[in-house]
Amino acid sequence: MQLGSVTTPFGRRPMTLALVKGQLATAETKTGRSVDKWKVFRDACEARAVLGLTDRALSVLNALLSFYPNQQLGEERGLIVFPSNNQLTVRAHGITGTTLRRHLAALVDAGLIIRKDSPNGKRYAHKDNAGAVQDAFGFSLAPMLARAEELAHMAQQVAAARKAFRLTKERLSICRRDVRKLISAAMEEGAAGDWGTIEKYYIALLGRLPRTPQIGDLEPITEEMEMLRDEIVNLLEMQVNSEKPDSNAVQIERHIQNSNTDSIHESEPSSETKQGAKPSQAIRPAGELIKAFPLGMVLRACPEIAMYGPGGSVGNWRDLMAAAVVVRSMLGVSPSAYQNACEIMGPENAAAAMACILERGGQINSAGGYLRDLTRRAEDGEFSLGPMLMALLRANSSAVSKAG
Repeated sequence: MQLGSVTTPFGRRPMTLALVKGQLATAETKTGRSVDKWKVFRDACEARAVLGLTDRALSVLNALLSFYPNQQLGEERGLIVFPSNNQLTVRAHGITGTTLRRHLAALVDAGLIIRKDSPNGKRYAHKDNAGAVQDAFGFSLAPMLARAEELAHMAQQVAAARKAFRLTKERLSICRRDVRKLISAAMEEGAAGDWGTIEKYYIALLGRLPRTPQIGDLEPITEEMEMLRDEIVNLLEMQVNSEKPDSNAVQIERHIQNSNTDSIHESEPSSETKQGAKPSQAIRPAGELIKAFPLGMVLRACPEIAMYGPGGSVGNWRDLMAAAVVVRSMLGVSPSAYQNACEIMGPENAAAAMACILERGGQINSAGGYLRDLTRRAEDGEFSLGPMLMALLRANSSAVSKAG
C-alpha cells in the first residue's frame, strides 16, 4: 500500500470506500508517464453516457483542464489545479455556484478527478522562493492520467456501438420502404397472394418497435423484416416467371430437338446434364443451404415446440434443434428422414420444419412422410418455409384475437 495516497474531503462531504479504491488505483500509475490532456478529455466526452456525465459536467471538466498549464498531463509537473469557484464559473460559461458544485461532485463520483482539500477547504498552493509549486490543494487530475487507456477503450466501444446502431437503423429503414412499396404494388396490380395478411404482419412488426429503440430492439425486427421482404420478392418472382411465355417456348424447342426418331439415344438425358442429376441443380447449387428464418419468428409461429426444449423453453437455435430431436422421436419420424432434412435444408430449417409439423399435428397423418416430401421439394428448389410460417402466424394471431 502506498502511504499518503489517500485524502479525505473537507467539511460535511462524506468519505466512501469507492473514493478510497479510486485514489489507491490512481496512486499505482506508472511514474514518468504523460498523456495529451485534450485527447483524454475528448475520450471522456465520447464515453460520457458510460461515465454517467452530462454536457455541463464536461464543461466544468474542460474548465479545470484549462487551468493546467501544460498540454501533457504528467506527474513531474504536478497534477493539482486550484482555481476558485469564481474562476471556474467564468471558464465554465457562467454556471451558478450550486450547479458548479453539483457537477464537480459528479466528476469525483465518475472517477475523473480527486479532491485534495486543505485544512480549511480553500484551494491554494505553497510555492518555493523560485515560484515553483511545492504543494497544492484543489483538484487532482491524476485519475485522468491513470485512466487514459481505459477512457480511450470506452470511447472506441461507444463509437462502435453508435455506428452499429446507425447501420442497423439504415437497414431497417430501407427494408421497411421496400416491403411497404412491394405490398402496395402487389395490391394495386392485383398480384396473386394474401397481401392483406402480409400487410398485417408488416404492421405488427412495426408495432414491436419501441419509441426510443436500442440496437437490441432493432436487430431481431430487422432480420424478420428482411425475411418478409425476401418472401414477398419470391412470391412476386414466381408470379412473374409463371407469366413468361419464354418458358413454354424453351420446353417446346427442347421437345422438337429431342423428337428425332432416328436417334438411338432418344431416352437418354441431354449431354448438358449428368445422368441422375436433378433439374433443381440449375436453380440452387448442390450443397447450398436454405437461409434460416429468425428464431423469434419461428417461435411465434410454432409456440408448442418450446415445451420440448431443455428446461421447457427455447432460448436459442441449439435449444430448438434439441427440441426438434425430441419431437422427431415422439412423432415417429425416422432418424434417417430427419438427417436427410438436415443435410438438404440445414439443421436450423430442419428443426423449424419439425416445429411446423408439430404445430399442424392434427392435420398431418404421417409426420415422417410429410417431412420426406418437404425435403424432396426443398432439394428441387420448390419449397420454402416462409409460406408455412406465415400461415401459422396468421392462424395464431386469429386465435388470439378471437380469444380476446
